[in-house]
Amino acid sequence: MKEYEIGMYGGKFMPFHKGHRFCVETAALECEVIYVILFLGGVEEERIMTSQPKEYLSARERIKHMNLMCKEACRYAKVIPSIINIKDLRLPDGSEDWEAETPLVRQIVGNKLDAVYSSEESYTEYFSRAYPEAKHRLVDVHRIHFPISGTIIRKMKTDRERSLWIV
Repeated sequence: MKEYEIGMYGGKFMPFHKGHRFCVETAALECEVIYVILFLGGVEEERIMTSQPKEYLSARERIKHMNLMCKEACRYAKVIPSIINIKDLRLPDGSEDWEAETPLVRQIVGNKLDAVYSSEESYTEYFSRAYPEAKHRLVDVHRIHFPISGTIIRKMKTDRERSLWIV
């Protein structure tokens, strides 16, 4: 029996990288079922794609990588990839409305969620409101296992350099 029955890990994954894979695999080792949710159409995604429209950042590529990563993690648990389009959920100032995303996540994961995975301590307050029954399971917060971020990858100059980190 695993520590958690149902877990969730979500993000914009621009791009999916080895740190994301590490988090999915950690969740799959700890949960019977893990939902991996790709949020498409967010403000930051739009800004990034406007300033640096790269194929490896496209929705098509991110969906492909999410599905491959979930397939690999299925050796540890039932892993369910999902997509939520958040383009129409913006606040009047144009920022993302995480509170409006919560019911869409609930439609996918249901009302019982044991753990929500991330590498960001700053998400704890939101997760405690949105998923009060779930533990915020922090994974590699200090980027020790995989010292990388999507921002760093997007700043890399060559595909060869990026290929070392992208799943």
